[in-house]
Amino acid sequence: MTLTAGNQNALAVPEPSPELTELLRTGPFPAALRAVIQASGLSLDRVQYRLRARGASVSVATLSNWQSGRRQPEGDASFAVLANLEGVLGLAPSALRALVGPPRPRGRYAPSTTSAPAIEEMWTAKDGLATLLSTVDTSSDALLTRLSQHDLVEVDASGAQRGVRVRQVLRADADGVDRWVVVYAPGHPLGEAAELVPLRHCALGRSAVDDTGLMVAELLFEVPLARGETIMMEYDLVNPAGMSGHSSDVFTRKFRRPVRDYLAEVQFDPAAPPRRCTQISAPLEQPTQFRRRALTISPAGAVHAVGLDVGPGTFGIQWDL
Repeated sequence: MTLTAGNQNALAVPEPSPELTELLRTGPFPAALRAVIQASGLSLDRVQYRLRARGASVSVATLSNWQSGRRQPEGDASFAVLANLEGVLGLAPSALRALVGPPRPRGRYAPSTTSAPAIEEMWTAKDGLATLLSTVDTSSDALLTRLSQHDLVEVDASGAQRGVRVRQVLRADADGVDRWVVVYAPGHPLGEAAELVPLRHCALGRSAVDDTGLMVAELLFEVPLARGETIMMEYDLVNPAGMSGHSSDVFTRKFRRPVRDYLAEVQFDPAAPPRRCTQISAPLEQPTQFRRRALTISPAGAVHAVGLDVGPGTFGIQWDL
């Protein structure tokens, strides 16, 4: 890591670790940027503030996308911001610019991964999501193929969702993938957050919650995956105890990348089954234009819906109690 000299606006940073020095020499760009920001001790909000002081305007979401690998600087405007960012972080000119790869493919024959929306774009009503995401490592998100997912929702006699048990199978598209990021909103009327409980082949990493109860959390794999390796993990999302008595009538999953097969299952209290249940789905481009299909409720009060190659978009189950 080469520091600039004689620049009063540059950040004074400690001597870099060997790992950080190597990242700044070899990249990749997202990992190097993430590491140097972490070493600086600045939040993305403070980085944005210092860039603005230099006349460089950029959103926190864009900075988050750059350090996660969901996007990269492209074009003169972005590279001008990057040059100022190097100054803010006390780096030599072009230290980060040299790590940026070629422009990503666009157009009809571009790989489908380039068209996947950023995570915060799937939650447009949640303005604080970009800030929450800046506190966790999302770099693995674009490097995982979603093979299978099963959500089992439990609804109590009052009609409240007690929680969700999730089972996922993922495949690594690159070496070193080591985590999954969960975004979950329990819909608690007082803004309380759910509890994330790892069950199999994962452990809880960093997490953050806002005052609406929206949670972002890392699930760390037991070991980093090599390219082509798969992982099956299970975890529970336990809604706050105060949810009891606050009935709901829908469970949906938002997918920013396709999943090959998805099973949504709702188990109702057998003493209080719903009158009817409907499968609902909507593409990303038309999020309010739901397609609907009637579902059969079992004698035990269970219902399920299956989707193949689901996403980007929304898929779930709605019911009438």
